[in-house]
Amino acid sequence: MSCPADADADAHTRPGPPLPPLHRLDFDPPGPPRPVELPDGTPAWLVSRYADVRMVLTDSRFGRAGLHPPDSPSLSGESGLVSSTDLIFNQDGEDHLRLRRTMRRAFTPRAVARWRPWIAEIVEQRLDELADSARPADLVAGFTLPLPVAVISRVMGLDSEAQEPLRHWSRYAFSDGSHPEEEIASALKEFAAFGAGLLAERRKEPGDDLPSALVQAADEEGGIPESQLVDLVCGLVVGGHDSTMTMLGNSLLYLLGERPEVWPRLGADEQAAGTMADRLLHLIPLGDDRGTARHAATDTEVGGVTIPAGAVVLADCGAANRDPEVFPPRPLGDLFAPLAAPTLAFGAGAHYCLGAWLARLELRLALHRLAARLPGLRLAQPPESVEWHLGTTSRSPQRIAVTW
Repeated sequence: MSCPADADADAHTRPGPPLPPLHRLDFDPPGPPRPVELPDGTPAWLVSRYADVRMVLTDSRFGRAGLHPPDSPSLSGESGLVSSTDLIFNQDGEDHLRLRRTMRRAFTPRAVARWRPWIAEIVEQRLDELADSARPADLVAGFTLPLPVAVISRVMGLDSEAQEPLRHWSRYAFSDGSHPEEEIASALKEFAAFGAGLLAERRKEPGDDLPSALVQAADEEGGIPESQLVDLVCGLVVGGHDSTMTMLGNSLLYLLGERPEVWPRLGADEQAAGTMADRLLHLIPLGDDRGTARHAATDTEVGGVTIPAGAVVLADCGAANRDPEVFPPRPLGDLFAPLAAPTLAFGAGAHYCLGAWLARLELRLALHRLAARLPGLRLAQPPESVEWHLGTTSRSPQRIAVTW
């Protein structure tokens, strides 16, 4: 978990030509499944049509555990916590269901709805500080990073003293591969010890927080290895702020840089802001990764093509979310129009993101209140000059200079 003042120090950049903003990524037209190669040369099948991607994500014949067989290298591009076989995202079958039931009981839409008042309070606190800051201000250091950090800290029952070590560990949890393996292993060992200690504390003295609810649900469920519960907690801590920071930063870069005409309505109508938040989540990917990977357990026909058993399958949610057979053309046109079908931004099926309710609520409140409080907010730098914070599955601006 990162501290606002150290956001630039934590980021690392990739050599090569400048990266475009994520809302400008080009996607090939969706088509039948076809063979491709991963960056390391591993053969795979790319699935890009909405119906085909949804099938791969919801069909139990396509799982995650097969991507991480014992004593074998991790899938290309995956390192850190994301490659752990104990992570809920890499579990299938009964192991996954036990973790999923535990998480679902502790992290329900009703629970998230109860959190709304104090999330709104945190949003206002961050806006108070931003409004009083010197201009031009950094929207990342002043808003898009500290807001989700504060929210996930409150959800997890962590005090401000925990944020500095969490900032360090989060650099390695979703590493983009630029860190030495020894550094990753050392950091993740420390992070796991923190997670185990947090769970032990909450068993002894439960509180009104998510780890306490998870411990109670896990003990009632039974049969969950402690290592899986530890990875679940660590994944929630890091993913809970990184994904929201990424969504919020990329959305604001697009809105302020290319869609200033929507700002007045965004600030005046919270319901319209919720609709827009759904569309932004749908249309702006978290990163450059063009597929969420699955392993085919058997020969399976997808979209008229037989994908062989043992194959790696990349389900391209970004392309599927632009499938003209499902969604009207010019998807970045009317940002206040409801989606024509459920978005695949949070996945689908057994691995659908359980944090979707919280992410939507944070994005909705943050965009609405920012536009209401600072109706004259505008970029103080060209969008093309943005430098990027990179992770395994995400890319977000290191800094967004704004004035008002």
